[in-house]
This record gives sequence, structure tokens and C-alpha cells, in this order.
Amino acid sequence: MVKPFRFAKLPLIIFGPGKRSELPDLIKGFGKKVILVTRGASFTETEQGQSLLDSLTRNGITYHLIAVQNEPSVKMIDNAAAIIKEINADVVVAAGGGSVLDAGKSVSAMATAEGSVIEYLEGIGTKDHPGNKMPFIALPTTSGTGSEATKNAVISNTGKEGFKRSLRHDNFVPDIALVDPELTLSCPADVTAASGMDCFTQLAEAYLSVKSNEYTDALALEGMKAVKRSLVAAVRKGNNLAARTDMSFAALTSGICLANAGLGAVHGFASSIGGMYNIPHGVICGTLMRAANELNVKKIRKGYGSPEALRKYAVLGKLFLEEKKSDEDSYIDGFLEYLRFLTDELNLPGLKRYGIPEQDLEKICSVTDLKNNPVKLETSDLMEILLERYY
Repeated sequence: MVKPFRFAKLPLIIFGPGKRSELPDLIKGFGKKVILVTRGASFTETEQGQSLLDSLTRNGITYHLIAVQNEPSVKMIDNAAAIIKEINADVVVAAGGGSVLDAGKSVSAMATAEGSVIEYLEGIGTKDHPGNKMPFIALPTTSGTGSEATKNAVISNTGKEGFKRSLRHDNFVPDIALVDPELTLSCPADVTAASGMDCFTQLAEAYLSVKSNEYTDALALEGMKAVKRSLVAAVRKGNNLAARTDMSFAALTSGICLANAGLGAVHGFASSIGGMYNIPHGVICGTLMRAANELNVKKIRKGYGSPEALRKYAVLGKLFLEEKKSDEDSYIDGFLEYLRFLTDELNLPGLKRYGIPEQDLEKICSVTDLKNNPVKLETSDLMEILLERYY
């Protein structure tokens, strides 16, 4: 029997190589005055960035640039929102990775709201955002977070008492997701690997989530087929457009899946670790993915959690392994071995490299959220995962 489910609304999705050429006409649907959020010179001074800016000018579109160098912080969003209120623009366009898209999403929301963004963050703020926003167009230049298809934006304040919290509302889903894989061709190999593992983790965790349903399962499996075909290929040869197109599809799909099925232990860690230390989100996901899934399987095999999750792990083994196995346990073990291969192949670093003291690991575990993980994990289990990928 099909499970009951709810499915979040999606943006208008325009997908394919070269589709960025449609941006001027899409902007004109809202007006001719644009706030353009990018990573700064690392995008605007590239051939693709300059071409995009030239296309806006040729079409009589004026733009004001806002640069996002790191993950969006409360201060950065507040300052940008104040600027936008003075400019009286028609639409916000964000062209960049997940942090840039989250910044654009937040700015479009806070341009119409009073006060600081911190007042509206989940688990911290005391106000409910009314849901009003400026029109927002998202152009991803990496293949990772899938933020172009979600209703939340992650805001970070890094430090010992830091946090990563979401600004969230159904109305914050971008009006348009313009996904052009050609914009990812210049993405460096290390960023391609980290963002690709982020998207892979989101697909796998959504598939294994206790909130998954038939729709999200079907989408997650299609996304992971693309990951299998093309993650390693995109890292090895960045100008491989077919591989880049696969990974853009996988990232977009991962955003849709996480919005509707939730995530598990790896993204719980990504939130807690990322709030305390300046570590790329995709690196945390990539380096912990194998260890977390090994621990999940070990616990489920001992009788904790649902046996249905083991069946799903076997499905993942059948998807990622080339050779046939004799039974489901062999496919499960094969999938875990494939994750070990990816960890080595993509040269994913241990957590110690980023300056995390070992004595902080227990604190990290104490603030890690596991609400959709397929099996309940104790603090000792979480410590086991972190220690496995510490050195």
C-alpha cells in the first residue's frame, strides 16, 4: 500500500546546457532592476560570469552586485537586506553554490521583513516570518545542495557556541530554478568532490529516511543512478559536460528529496560541526558518509530500527555494484565497500585536518539531530562515527 505523504511545491525548473541564455527574458517577467548575488570576482571575472553580465546589459537590465564569500551569516544577510530596501529592485538573482543560493533566498525574504534575520531562524528566533519575499531566481554553479529547489536557507554563525539554522517558509522556494550544467564546468575538482558527496548523501539519506515515500524513493534512485554514472567522472575530468549534466540533475533531485523526506545522521553532523567550525558542508558529508552508514547497518542487523531499511540498503548495493551477489547481505556489504572506495578515490580528509580538538567530539554529538535517521543512534554510536573519520 502507498504511504500517506505530503509533497512540497517546486519552482519552475528550467534544466539543460545553455539554458542560462533565457535569464534576461525570465528577469523581464518581474522587471528590469536586479539584485545579483554571486561569490564575487571568482564568478563575475570568469568568462561565463562576464557573459552573463553582458547579456543583462544588452537587454537593458540594471544590476547591483552583492558578493558572498562564505556561508551566509546573520550580519551578512542583515546588511544585504538593508541595501536592497534602499535600491527598490524588482527581483533577486543568485548565481553560485549552495551558500550563494541560500544568501539570495534569505535576502529575497528579508527585503520585505522588519528586524534581523536571527529573529526568524528556527530554534533561535521568536518571530514567524509572514512569507512575503521578492521574486527569486536561482542559478546553481555547483552540484551539491539542491537549494534551488528548497524552501529553506541555512544561516551560520561559526564558533564554539555557533549555529547553523534555517530560515524557512513554503513561499521561500525559488520562483525559478535555472539549472545550466555548463555553469559547473569550471568548478574545481575538490569542490566537485565535496559538493557531489553532499548531493549523494542527501539522496541516500532521503531514500533511507523514516519519512520517505514512494515519490521520494523514485526520485532518489534516479538521482543516485546519475551519481553512479558521473560523480567520479566529473571529478576526474571537469570539462566532461555529460558528467556535469548528470551531477546537476542529481543535485536538483537531492534538493527535492530532502525537502520531502528529510535527512539522517550525516546531515545532523553537518549542522552541528558546521556551526562550530569553518569546514565546507560537503566535506563533512563526504567524509562521514561511509562511517555513518556502516554504523546504521550494524545497528539494524542487531535488531534496532526497521528491517525495511536493510532491504533499501540492498537495493543501493544492486544499484552501485557491477557484479551480481548471491544474497541481500552481500549487496549491503558491497554498497558499504563502494562508499569506502569513494572516500579513498575522492581523497576525503579526516576531521582533525580542520582543527577540531578531540575533546570537542562529545559536545558535537550532544547537539546532533537524528530525527529522520533509519535507526536510533546513541551518543556512543555517534562518537564511533566521528572517531572513525577523525584522523
